[in-house]
Amino acid sequence: MNASPASFVWMNTKEAAGRLGVTTRTLYRFIDDGRLPAYRFGRVIRLKEHEVDVFIESCRIAPGTLGELDGVPVESPADEETIQLGDTGVSNHTSVTDLTAR
Repeated sequence: MNASPASFVWMNTKEAAGRLGVTTRTLYRFIDDGRLPAYRFGRVIRLKEHEVDVFIESCRIAPGTLGELDGVPVESPADEETIQLGDTGVSNHTSVTDLTAR
């Protein structure tokens, strides 16, 4: 998609951070690391909405590729999930599998 400069939708850093679900500090780190393009106009930093969307897609995790996250094995959702049930007489460490078997 080749947009003309007049058709750019600009985002400020607060909007872009909100779109990404990160803090502005993390957004600045993405920019400083060169992972996310940004533009400085005087003291103002702006990002192109389309480039933020491209960045989001570039961060997509392909199924089956997690394996380990930062050296820590990723647990399956079925692995010993526990829930708190208050005063129901059920142990706080009862697994979901145990509850559904009842």
